[in-house]
Amino acid sequence: MTHFTLSHTTAANGVQLYTLRNHTGMRVTISNLGASMINWWAPDRYGREADVLLGFADVQQYQHNPAYFGAIVGRWGNRIAAGRFSLDGVAHQLDCNEGENHLHGGVEGFHRQLWQVQPDPEGLRLMLVSPAGQAGFPGTVMASVLYRLDDEGQLRIDYTATSDAATPINLTSHAYFNLNGGASDIRDHIIAIDADAYLQVDAKLIPVGRAEVAGSAFDFRQPAPIGPRLDWPDPQLKLAGGFDHCYCLRSEREPAPGEGRIAQALREVATVYEPGSGRELRVSTTEIGLQFYSGNFLSGVEGRGEQPYAIHDGFCLEAQSYPDQVNTPLREAVILRPGQVYRQTTAYRLGVRD
Repeated sequence: MTHFTLSHTTAANGVQLYTLRNHTGMRVTISNLGASMINWWAPDRYGREADVLLGFADVQQYQHNPAYFGAIVGRWGNRIAAGRFSLDGVAHQLDCNEGENHLHGGVEGFHRQLWQVQPDPEGLRLMLVSPAGQAGFPGTVMASVLYRLDDEGQLRIDYTATSDAATPINLTSHAYFNLNGGASDIRDHIIAIDADAYLQVDAKLIPVGRAEVAGSAFDFRQPAPIGPRLDWPDPQLKLAGGFDHCYCLRSEREPAPGEGRIAQALREVATVYEPGSGRELRVSTTEIGLQFYSGNFLSGVEGRGEQPYAIHDGFCLEAQSYPDQVNTPLREAVILRPGQVYRQTTAYRLGVRD
């Protein structure tokens, strides 16, 4: 069962805060600005509450949010090389907001938009209209996100979108987690990812090919602490300053070249355990990719504490299609055409390990 509470202690400029609460008292606060997850208060093994999300002290700071704290990012989550792609014989140039790359929807992406809240008996539904030409994308997109928190501590995010013209789409949540509540960095967190391969990247963090995880720092098929892996002398880690790579998740099958999006089963794909607090995060998704980001660019970012964040103070597990997939033989699987409905589900279950 989902318990939905509207908070009236809202900020200025149309920004509002909403709270999902379950019967145990677990609370998730979400803003209509960027449809962003602001706080997630959860107990540790001793019942002591802490906020396991990174973010800003003032909700107004999310109007800029260069780190994308907690936001729904789109119309394209992750990177597109040189901000270019061709669709049905037409070349498109997007905003380039990370050097030569297009990243997370551009400067005025979904993360900086005020979403409209729609009544929904199951949870918190937010809607956004992205006009044709925004960031250079074709087609007017109508996107919807439904957040639901159940009594088992699962926050489920259901995404849908339609478009009046063919356009690439790849939505994801950019929540940063630290399961010890920020008492230290994430190096002691133990992670497992259900993937046999990942996408290697070039110096601009654009995928250049698939590689098996076996024998590398990227092999998390069995749970392993993050910290020691960050110290491995792996050229891919050096390029990214840590983990900033997309894992090719196990699934029934990927789309074939020229084939459209395939409906994948919702299945558990990753777990993260923090021994000090006992908190455990389980991630399930319908997507083929999972971007594991170890907070490599957090150094100096102002957050909630008296001191700025430091490198590796948080991690992201962003369920999505593959980065730059619109420029690969699998491009048709990320194209939303008129009459189609984009659907994606990702669920984060937070609890305490016995």
